[in-house]
Amino acid sequence: MPEFSSSRERRLWVWALAVVVAIYSTADLARTLADALRESGLLEFTSQMFTAGMFLVGAMILVQGLRERSRGVEVGFALGVTAIAIIGFARGISAGERSHLIEYTVLALIVHEALLERRNQGRRVPIPAVLAIVGTTLAGVVDECIQFFLPSRTFDWFDILGDLVASVVAVGSSTSLRWVRRWIGKLRT
Repeated sequence: MPEFSSSRERRLWVWALAVVVAIYSTADLARTLADALRESGLLEFTSQMFTAGMFLVGAMILVQGLRERSRGVEVGFALGVTAIAIIGFARGISAGERSHLIEYTVLALIVHEALLERRNQGRRVPIPAVLAIVGTTLAGVVDECIQFFLPSRTFDWFDILGDLVASVVAVGSSTSLRWVRRWIGKLRT
């Protein structure tokens, strides 16, 4: 039996691996980059970059949750869920923690989609949403363990909690959108 259930699943796992590699490889660069941005006066633009990043994450949630042609009420629900996720993420979060939200939201969505693809191809995948959240949070734990050994970084339980929250909101939003689509579809038939 092949390792992947489809070429799409393989591509999704490659993307997930690329995200994890990017997260881990920049662990030591984050502080250096922040210092360079601060010295050059560009740190003020990080808020705009975060906003752009969150809108891209919102678009990712929308696309993942509404893969097929959508109707008005579904689009309205999707926009509402996405807006709540973006606002919830942005509220009261320090600039340093914002990157975690984007990184682990994207990772959770990709992992969830890969697990759903695997299940849709007939493979046994119990509770893909929970597996995606657990896997993403474990990636966050490994990230913090890497940071423990870096002189410019520290291990932080709150970062792990933030990674967990990001994955729950991302997967929960996408799953909610899918559920509403199925529910509305059943009402119309």
